[in-house]
Amino acid sequence: MTTPRGEQQRRQHTAGIDPLDGLRGPADPEYDVFLTGTVFLDIIFTGLDAAPVRGTETWARGMGSSPGGVANMATALARLGLRTSLAAAFGDDHYGDYCWDALEQGEGIDLSRSRTVPGWHSPVTVSMAYEGERTMVSHGHEAPSPEAALGSLPEYPRHAPRARAAVASLVPGREEPWVTEAARHSTRIFADVGWDETGGWDLAALPDLEHCEAFLPNAEEAMRYTRTSCPRAAARALAEKVPLAVVTLGADGAYAVDAGSGETAEVPAIEVEALDPTGAGDVFVAGFLTGTLAGWPLADRLAFAGLTAALSVQEFGGSLSAPGWVEVAAWWEYVQECSDQDPQALRRYAFLESLLPAPIRPWPLRRAVPTIGFRRSA
Repeated sequence: MTTPRGEQQRRQHTAGIDPLDGLRGPADPEYDVFLTGTVFLDIIFTGLDAAPVRGTETWARGMGSSPGGVANMATALARLGLRTSLAAAFGDDHYGDYCWDALEQGEGIDLSRSRTVPGWHSPVTVSMAYEGERTMVSHGHEAPSPEAALGSLPEYPRHAPRARAAVASLVPGREEPWVTEAARHSTRIFADVGWDETGGWDLAALPDLEHCEAFLPNAEEAMRYTRTSCPRAAARALAEKVPLAVVTLGADGAYAVDAGSGETAEVPAIEVEALDPTGAGDVFVAGFLTGTLAGWPLADRLAFAGLTAALSVQEFGGSLSAPGWVEVAAWWEYVQECSDQDPQALRRYAFLESLLPAPIRPWPLRRAVPTIGFRRSA
């Protein structure tokens, strides 16, 4: 269960907005979204003029630290008001303590299915952002098996908790029992995928794809998996495999195909000055999932997902850069006051009016800072 303080934080971060308001009932699952994966401690350097050069020392003008890995998406979901449950192993060190506190107490994420693993140190990623891109170096040891790490929960990971939706990160050649079980109990599965290190790029190697309602790869991944040269053609090909295919197009936005209705939608990206792109893809998935559970039209879901991703790249880090409703409301108020805005482009986001009651009380979100914590003065 979410702790009382965590629940209070969740309500404050969401500015009292529940995207599923009016859809909830007494027989609903306890959680809106379940996800599992590896939590990293991310250290992010920004303000680099170019990539580091071998044999030289490079100074960064900015630095931040935050929980990373699966924490990116968990935080993005929680900040949009979804009741989020995360199952993960946490390191038995200060980094692990920091990540646990940031997610449970800071974001109101349920960690009852997570465990601290004795003697296991937290995986760490150092990310360097420059020229709109990033380079990452990671270190860590494989976590003990879930059965060993979560010994008091013998049902993990085959049985996920009851949830409206779950997010699965597909890996070639790997089948996750909990995905099959969750889909069997009517949990809606949303999936992303990473770079195929095997080089096979074979959809048949993603067995859990058959359980997915939505598949959200980026353009390069989509084209490689479908053997196409156009991301839109790739989305149409993927729609033959899943009910809903969404392909992110980077600076060009996103394109989606609904296999059931035949509907397509494309929304351009919002131009922003990016500080750090870490976690933007996770935030996009969280925004799209939120709109899907809320029953929004396809184009609105794409627009909202793109907006939340655009807002996130203007902050440090992956998880703590995720926007809440206060940031969404501030952006909407700002762009409506800009005289140079394209009226047609503004109408694309007019659906926000019914979601953003005014005024929204600002609440400071936790952001990535150079240290994981200062000593408290006596």
